[in-house]
Amino acid sequence: MLLSLAVRDIILIDRLDLTFRPGLNVLTGETGAGKSILLDALGFALGHRGRADLVRSGAEQGEVVAEFDVRGNATVADVLAQAGLPGDEDSLLIRRTNTRDGRKTAWVNDSRCSGEVLRTLSAALVEIHGQHDDRGLLDPKGHRDLLDDYAGSAPLVEATRANWLALAKAQRALRDARAQLEEARKDEEFLRHAITELDSLDPQKGEDAELDIVRRQMQAAGRLREDVQRADTAIGPQGAEGPLNDALRWIEGAAAALDGLADPSVAALERVLSELSDAQSGVSTLLDTLDFDPLELERIEERLFAIRGLARKHGILADDLAAFAEDMRGKLGEIDSGADQIAGLEADLTRAQHDFDMAAQALHAHRVAAAARLDAAMAAELAPLKMERAVFATEITQAPPSAEGTDTVVFTVATNPGAPSGPINKIASGGELSRFLLALKVCLTTRADSLTMIFDEIDRGVGGATADAVGRRLSSIAQKAQVLVVTHSPQVAARGGHHWRIAKSVTDGMTTTDVTPLGPEQRVDEIARMLSGDRVTDEARAAARTLLSD
Repeated sequence: MLLSLAVRDIILIDRLDLTFRPGLNVLTGETGAGKSILLDALGFALGHRGRADLVRSGAEQGEVVAEFDVRGNATVADVLAQAGLPGDEDSLLIRRTNTRDGRKTAWVNDSRCSGEVLRTLSAALVEIHGQHDDRGLLDPKGHRDLLDDYAGSAPLVEATRANWLALAKAQRALRDARAQLEEARKDEEFLRHAITELDSLDPQKGEDAELDIVRRQMQAAGRLREDVQRADTAIGPQGAEGPLNDALRWIEGAAAALDGLADPSVAALERVLSELSDAQSGVSTLLDTLDFDPLELERIEERLFAIRGLARKHGILADDLAAFAEDMRGKLGEIDSGADQIAGLEADLTRAQHDFDMAAQALHAHRVAAAARLDAAMAAELAPLKMERAVFATEITQAPPSAEGTDTVVFTVATNPGAPSGPINKIASGGELSRFLLALKVCLTTRADSLTMIFDEIDRGVGGATADAVGRRLSSIAQKAQVLVVTHSPQVAARGGHHWRIAKSVTDGMTTTDVTPLGPEQRVDEIARMLSGDRVTDEARAAARTLLSD
């Protein structure tokens, strides 16, 4: 319950201190007196965006302080606890300032508070039904959300939304897998040919370098063997060995006739031939070492060139061919297993679709039951507003599936039995529209006992007995909740338990708005003014007393 409101330098208000009470509080005044300014000030304190020019002309800063009785309001206690703000079991103090340059600062129980937390607290404290908030009730786009709020469908809505997201994810996964498989199949023939080619060659990491070394060694050996072969020929029978053997044979033939003179020469030649034999043996061994199979060199070169050619073909290094082949086999494996993967994703999609359908059906059933309760509640509300013959219906039709389920919700009315139904704003007249909206707002406010309900000219367009019915209904609501009403209707004003008059005055060229609490006689004069206009007659006062005594 709103206990007090202190306003400093806001719009046309210079300084204002109001104390509110339980029950029906009415605020009246002439058109243009600034009745809605008071609601703007309260809305500003509660974190609403409000007007851009809130600070009163000539002031540097505006301020609004609102105090609430929060005994038994568990929602407020939870919000304060989650925000880490100090709490009091009995009251809550909100202070918000706005400087000339637009900077806004808020405090809750003297602790700084964010706008988001302030707006969350606002929803647990006050519900303001302003002159221009009917768009939400009249616009069918918002009717589903209003019904869900009334029904307490938040858990089911969240479950449906989560299943919708899961369904969308499963659809994307299947769509992407099919696209990838289709794209991969475009390369299937190339992959199979490339893998066959790679598997046939079976290149190993490091093989290119090893083959190149062996090839170079063999090529070098071929050039060296030619020189060694020449050396072998030079010292062999066709070279030095033949003449030396001839020389030894000739010397030995002459040695008998030379009485030993040829012996040193014979010995020297024998030593030379022995050394030559050792040289021949060494050269022969060297030839064996440098010997290679030209066919083997040819095979090595063919494999080396094949490996390098394949690497060039695929634009990679020769050492990467083995890994490349493994990667290609993986891609081909994905193609081969793609059907199984898609079958699995199709099963996932079927499960996700089933889960969403079940969640949407549960939400639909919950909405249908809530719609029946709302229609019954509206019928009960319309009767005391002298619209007992009118029919309010919450129509639920099938909509394309979405995160909010499969329902379209529209509030329709028929003002007389048998008359066609249609949207509220197209079927109802001005006075009927006000009463429909009052009834709807009352029904949709499920926590009226813990809220301060504020109605800004909800009775516009009605008068006489109908206005009296509206006043009686507001008075009835106020029996269990605090209700603040800005009104032009004397019938409604007369039902108030507490009455304030809002007036505009000009002092030293400065326009200000003042709010004055009215005593019994002052109420008579104010209601008489509302009945007769600027000239208050004795007859108007008598009529005002009649309204007040009823």
